[in-house]
Amino acid sequence: MQIGSYQLKNNLILAPMAGITDRPFRELCVQFGAGLAVSEMVASNPALTRHKTTLLKTDHNGDTGIRSVQILGTDPRLMADAAKLNAQRGAQIIDINMGCPAKKVCSVAAGSALLRDEALVKRILDAVVNAVDIPVTLKIRTGWDMRSRNAVEIAQIAENAGIAALTVHGRTRACKFEGRAEHETVKKVKQSVSIPVIANGDIDSPEQARFVLDSTGADAIMIGRAAQGNPWLFSQISHFINHGKHIEKPTVTDIHGTLMSHLDKLYGFYGNASGVRIARKHIAWYFKHLGSVAQDAQSNINQAQCPSHQIALINSAFNLLTTDRAA
Repeated sequence: MQIGSYQLKNNLILAPMAGITDRPFRELCVQFGAGLAVSEMVASNPALTRHKTTLLKTDHNGDTGIRSVQILGTDPRLMADAAKLNAQRGAQIIDINMGCPAKKVCSVAAGSALLRDEALVKRILDAVVNAVDIPVTLKIRTGWDMRSRNAVEIAQIAENAGIAALTVHGRTRACKFEGRAEHETVKKVKQSVSIPVIANGDIDSPEQARFVLDSTGADAIMIGRAAQGNPWLFSQISHFINHGKHIEKPTVTDIHGTLMSHLDKLYGFYGNASGVRIARKHIAWYFKHLGSVAQDAQSNINQAQCPSHQIALINSAFNLLTTDRAA
């Protein structure tokens, strides 16, 4: 899988997710086999460029993979400026968000709302591609709603603008994350353009990953929510695609060790107070894979205010898990 001049080590990509794909999580997914991990989306609003949250989202110190930063906005000039700024800050690929279905994003006509205005899509893509000398990618949905699936038309606009790769989430904006993603539209997009096409949506197992690749002809797959608390999914998919069989699932000990490493990175990245708060959702996602014993401990863990207390409660939960499974 190649994007512009960058050769990815495989065709498995971590989706950009607001509040989730920070540097610690990206590092973890790359460690477990993601060929590319895209940052959280960064608003093109110039008033936010020096904001602490924006600076954290664009912090690439220690990144071991290719640095891809997603930008969001509706003004072609501001989007071009945002692309240039993020390139100066170390981005090697700029990704444009035209896929986010969130109400607060679409209410200002950004994200997937842009799909209703193909002329504006063209102006934004032209402006961003011409503003930087690094590859620009685009993430879209199949359309605004079920009656206006225009992913093929948007894909052709993107190719003509010089977009280096296109990700298609198999839902319309109106679908949000409900129901199952459909990938027939991804297949149609792939058949209509020559640039790399990446399939996204409900890819949550090795079998589903291979099915989507085979049925759509996509060049790569992008994994989002299924990787939450489950970074091993990338190595599981990679092994299954390459060898046709499964690798062993992580043990309780494996999960414990990975979670501890993840928490250590979160505390170091955000500081103790914010790190503990941000860690709560990640802990819940890890624990979701461990059954009721772990999930019962979640309430107490959420009350922890410092790293040592949070870690002590997690260790206690894992001790109970080990005892319970040994019995």
